[in-house]
Amino acid sequence: MRTRLTLTATLALAALGSAHAATTLTVFMGSQQRPEIFQPIFDRFEKQNPNVRIKIETGGATSEAQNQYLTTVLAAKDNTLDLFLIDVVRTATFAAAGWAEPLDAYLPSKDTYLKAFLPGPVAAASVGGKLYAMPAFTDAQFLYYRKDLLEKYKAKVPKTWDELAATAARIQKAEGGTLQGFNFQGAPIEGTVCNFLEMTWTGGGSVGDVTGPAAKQGLGFLVNAVKTKLAPAASAEMKTDDSRQQFQAGNVLFGLNWSYAWAHFQGNSPQPTRVKGDVGVAALPAFGKNATATCTGGWEWGLNAYSRNKATAVKLLQFMASSDVQKEMAVKGAYLPVRKSLYNDKAVLTANPHFKALYPIVTKARPRPVTSAYPRVSEIIRNNVSAAVAGSKSVDAALNDMKRDLEPLLK
Repeated sequence: MRTRLTLTATLALAALGSAHAATTLTVFMGSQQRPEIFQPIFDRFEKQNPNVRIKIETGGATSEAQNQYLTTVLAAKDNTLDLFLIDVVRTATFAAAGWAEPLDAYLPSKDTYLKAFLPGPVAAASVGGKLYAMPAFTDAQFLYYRKDLLEKYKAKVPKTWDELAATAARIQKAEGGTLQGFNFQGAPIEGTVCNFLEMTWTGGGSVGDVTGPAAKQGLGFLVNAVKTKLAPAASAEMKTDDSRQQFQAGNVLFGLNWSYAWAHFQGNSPQPTRVKGDVGVAALPAFGKNATATCTGGWEWGLNAYSRNKATAVKLLQFMASSDVQKEMAVKGAYLPVRKSLYNDKAVLTANPHFKALYPIVTKARPRPVTSAYPRVSEIIRNNVSAAVAGSKSVDAALNDMKRDLEPLLK
C-alpha cells in the first residue's frame, strides 16, 4: 500500500512539474539595440506569464554583423533562437529564405490590429501581402546640431546643404581646435547606404540613376566635405555609433544620425555627455529647392520558422507592440514608436519634445530598395561610397561601378 501511495504521489508530482514547466524564449538582439532598456520589459512579461522565461542573446554592434550571425544560425535550421530583431531592410531576404515565420495565422484580425500602426513599419515588415515580422520601433535619419553654437554665432538651422557647409566652415574657423563641422557615416555599413540615398534624394535623384547629376552632386558633397576638412579625415571609417559618441563628446557641430542618439545626448548613456541641453534636431537639408528626404529605418521582430515555441513567442511580440510597452520604450529609450497615437502622448512628448516635429518626417521617410537581393545591393552601394570618401576611387568611378553592379539586381 505504501509503495502504491508513493508511486501515485510521484506520478502526481511529475504531472504537476510538467504542467508548470517553464518555456524559455531565447531572444537575439544587437548590443546597439540597448538590451538594458528591454530587460525590465521582459521581466514584466515573465511576471505576467509565470511559465515563461526570456533569455537575451546579444551580438554584433552593426546591422551587418547581426545579419551575418543570424544568416549562419538560420541557414542551419537552428531552433535555439525563438525571436530576433532584424533591420527593416532584411524582411524580404528572410522571407525568401524561409527563415521568418509569417504571422498572419497568429493574428486573426490582422488588418484591424495593424490600423493603429504607422504604415511605413507595417509595409517594411510585409512581403507579398503577408506579415513576416512585428514592427518593434521605427526610425529615420535626422540632422542633429549644436543649438548653443548656432546661437553664439547667430546662425540659423540650415535648410540646404550649401548653407550647412558655409555655416560649418564659419563656426569651425571661429572656434578653432578640433571641432568637426559635419559628421556622417562613410564606413562600408548600412548607415552609409542611407547617407548616399539621402544625398541623392535631396538632389531630386533616385537609386535608379546613380550616375545622374543628383547622385554625382550628393556623393561629391560628401567627398568634398572631407577634402575641405569640414568632415574628419577618417570619415571613410566612420560608423553610426562612432558618429554618436563624437557628437556626444562635444566634437561635432552638425551630424547625421538616427533617433537613438537623442537619449544618449540627454545623458541616458553609458558614456558621459558634454552636450546635454545643447542639442537640436531637424529634417535633413536639401540641394537648392528640392524637398528634404530621409531613409526609413527601424527594427522589427522576426519569429524563427524553426522555433518550437511559436505561439508563446507571438504572445511576447504582441506584448512588445502594445501601447504601454511602446510608450515605455519611447520615454526611457527615445525609440520612435510604431503606434500613431503615441506621437501625441503627454509623457512621450515630455521625454522627447522633438517627437512632435519628427512625426511628419518619419511618416514621409523613404525605403531603401525592397528586394531579396538587398544584401548585395547594400554591399555595392556602401563599398563604392566608402571608397570615394576614402579617396581610393573618384566620384565618377565609384558611381559607374555602382551602376554596373546594381543594374542586374534592380531590374
